[in-house]
Amino acid sequence: MFLGELEKLVLQYLWEIESADAKQVFAYFEKSRGGTLNTIQSTLDRLFKKGLLAREKHGHAFQYRAAVDRDVFIGRLITNISSDFGSSGENMLLAAFNSLSNGMDEKQLDELERLIDERRLKANSDRQI
Repeated sequence: MFLGELEKLVLQYLWEIESADAKQVFAYFEKSRGGTLNTIQSTLDRLFKKGLLAREKHGHAFQYRAAVDRDVFIGRLITNISSDFGSSGENMLLAAFNSLSNGMDEKQLDELERLIDERRLKANSDRQI
């Protein structure tokens, strides 16, 4: 899935603050990026149509929030990219993680190991049910 620069920034913002309407998003980006309220509204609508944002009508405005957890989204991106560059998606995914781990420090590697152990425990408990 391709995201433009503003789409990425808006998604990051909504992950951090949880929900906002178009005017709040515009006010946040107005000083640093410029642009118009219409540009922000279009960006929010595109992200909604891509399934990355959820929205609810509050009065005359939509309140937007991320529809996908940040970690889940990043995982999907990595999976999509790895499958785009080879027929063997799982091997490509492992190669990507191996490459990424080269730049990790001890603390990050420990956290990765903890997450892998946690995932193994969950997989084992799911099999037993």
